[in-house]
Amino acid sequence: MDRRTYLATAVGGALGLAGCTGSDSPGETSSPTSAGTATSTATEPSGTLTVATYGSFVDAPSSSPGPWLKEEFERRYPDATLEWATPESGINYYIQRFNADSALEADAYVGLKVPELVRVDQRTDGELFERPDLDSLSNWEHVTSRQFDERNRLLPVFTGYCSFVYDGTDVSEPSTLQELTTETYEGNVLVQNPTTDNTGLYFLLWTIKEFGPDGYRDYWRDLLANDVSVLDSWGSVYQSFTEDEVDVVTSYSNDRVYAERSDQNLEKHRVAFPGGHGYTNLSGMGTFAPSDQNRLAEAFLDFMLSPQAQGKLAELNVSFPVTDHASVPSVFEEYAKEPPNPQMYSYEELAGNLDEWLRGWERTVAES
Repeated sequence: MDRRTYLATAVGGALGLAGCTGSDSPGETSSPTSAGTATSTATEPSGTLTVATYGSFVDAPSSSPGPWLKEEFERRYPDATLEWATPESGINYYIQRFNADSALEADAYVGLKVPELVRVDQRTDGELFERPDLDSLSNWEHVTSRQFDERNRLLPVFTGYCSFVYDGTDVSEPSTLQELTTETYEGNVLVQNPTTDNTGLYFLLWTIKEFGPDGYRDYWRDLLANDVSVLDSWGSVYQSFTEDEVDVVTSYSNDRVYAERSDQNLEKHRVAFPGGHGYTNLSGMGTFAPSDQNRLAEAFLDFMLSPQAQGKLAELNVSFPVTDHASVPSVFEEYAKEPPNPQMYSYEELAGNLDEWLRGWERTVAES
């Protein structure tokens, strides 16, 4: 790719508030009380709960977790109805309605990332999300992932890891990030734009963790000088990889789960954690502050943390559980990889630095 073409079209874009995840294959159901989310009582939650999320969580044929989650939640709570909402602009839709003092048309949200919560707080005057009553969640004690922010307005629901995926039949595994700036990988690496894609943002944050706020721009100068190309989306980067245009891309460490399920050559889908690191892609869920369905929403949050729901998310969403009691499918357990030392910035760290780091990256690319 001609980097000058990229510079003319991509630099200066705003960070999109959108998530990206994958999914595959169906599975079994469970008993209404085995997850500990709710037993049938005279006062069990009832009514319609509208939960917003991104489209592929609900709409990807045969592989989205949304349909199973709806069916199982309604089976456990016979007086409740779960409806999904997938506005095209994602969380931006609810930011705009909240700022306009309009009805949100949803009670909860699933799939928000930590950097996106930072953006939500920057763009709203007041609290879009409210902290659930953690004492009412029977599965909260099993959550092992890091919290979103110190107020627990959002709870972890599933996670993954930004890593490198490389064609092991053509190129050796990069052992460090610095190695990607050497002749071995010249012109053979594709990454995403951190101002338009979450995967690109995770890689940028990974490089800041690795080289520091004062050194990451020098690293990116070296990457670009080694003819690393930048595209706007994960999809376009991964397509170039599958079409054998490049051998190394930033992607996710569950790649081999998909490759195995689709009978791909696993040697062409190797996962690398240079330096033993990868960046944590934590997704959360929460209740909108204006919702009048708080009790039903909390029942839903607890259900999403149940062993059955966490296992089904691993199976269909191909994401790592955030609890210690999930039962994951064998294909996931065998092929999904976790970095030895995953990295992640906290909400508080991102709130004070994210914009400056992104501007620094844009200046570096524009100057290269």
